[in-house]
Amino acid sequence: MKNSVSIILLLLCYTISAQKIDPDVDSMSDKIENKVIEWRRDFHQNPELSNREFETAKKIAAHLKSLGLEVTEQVAKTGVVAILKGKQEGKVVALRADIDALPVTERADVPFKSTVKTTFLDKEVGVSHACGHDTHTAILMGVAEVLSKHKEKINGTVKFIFQPAEEGPPPGEEGGAKLMIKEGVLKNPDVDAIFGLHINSGTPVGMIRYKPGGTMAAVERFVINVKGKQTHGSAPWSGVDPILISAKIIDGLQTIISRESPLVEEAAVITVGKITSGVRFNIIPESAEMIGTVRTLDPRMRKMIIRRMSEMVPSIAEAYGGNATIEFQNNTSITYNDPDLVTKMLPTIQGVAGKENVVLSKATTGGEDFSYFQEVVPGFYFFLGGKPHNSEDAPAHHTPDFYIDESGMLLGVKVMSQLTLDYLNAQ
Repeated sequence: MKNSVSIILLLLCYTISAQKIDPDVDSMSDKIENKVIEWRRDFHQNPELSNREFETAKKIAAHLKSLGLEVTEQVAKTGVVAILKGKQEGKVVALRADIDALPVTERADVPFKSTVKTTFLDKEVGVSHACGHDTHTAILMGVAEVLSKHKEKINGTVKFIFQPAEEGPPPGEEGGAKLMIKEGVLKNPDVDAIFGLHINSGTPVGMIRYKPGGTMAAVERFVINVKGKQTHGSAPWSGVDPILISAKIIDGLQTIISRESPLVEEAAVITVGKITSGVRFNIIPESAEMIGTVRTLDPRMRKMIIRRMSEMVPSIAEAYGGNATIEFQNNTSITYNDPDLVTKMLPTIQGVAGKENVVLSKATTGGEDFSYFQEVVPGFYFFLGGKPHNSEDAPAHHTPDFYIDESGMLLGVKVMSQLTLDYLNAQ
């Protein structure tokens, strides 16, 4: 009998410790779920591209002002930042959501489908939230409402960061996390830690995926320009073929991955996504241009791959009688989850979502400019399930058929709210 009582007490203690969510946070999150979904649908139906999120920003700012927060607009062009001070001084935690859409024409069959069109790189394109940033924005607006109604529970300060241009600013412009940091978004008050999430179409609703350390890749964009000698297609020996040189360069670059990169440590990718050359079937052109991306998850591999590409490209071109240059543009750093912060906050996520629903996952070669915040302060970035339970196939992000189950957003509101309270109140 004594042993039975002890077991019951242990189980009771486990249940209490596992129930990490504050009852008020839990209740209020449930009450505003429909409002969060309505916000998301509005943003979804009215998407705006990077650095052009003017109406999106106005709606965000209006909501934050209605909550009585200190709101700053036009941060990094169209970003919105709000401050919520708790009942007493303490640490500062930042919560970030990205707000921009993509030049993708939506095909998903939903009543709030985007029909917006605009001009992007001199082409008419459809615009849609084909990556889920509309859900991130709505979730963080919900978190702001929940926390603003319970300031007495907050020991410290919360900084809400609604970031534009996560997908990258238009050519010739600054934007995104880099510009926000440059303009001081992590200062005044100085941020101690930052949290962010990304909804995922391939992860079932109710689940959360995370990884300590490198979780998303550093992304480099590269441009290779090859110079040859134009000639008639019937007499290739009288010229230098830049298309042939380009093919040899593409082949050579892949050996950096297959023969020089320690892939047992981390993944790495070199992709040539675009090649442009020539105007006619019987003319060997004078030049060719290749554009591509490098994805790395380890700083040492990143450095090695960029060095070897810089050495290989001109050498291969020279070997075939031409010349070539390569230029790199960094788009994101490695999204690096601070291991100590993950260890500290993982029990909160497990308590809110249920331990069985929180999955340690492998890194991905996608990129995320949340990484720039993590270079300055410790950060934790995780993935929120948005795939319907009865769905077998999930259209990928950045595609016309991308779809998110809105019922997954509620968990995002609860987890982000509770992470904030637990981080600030653990001092």
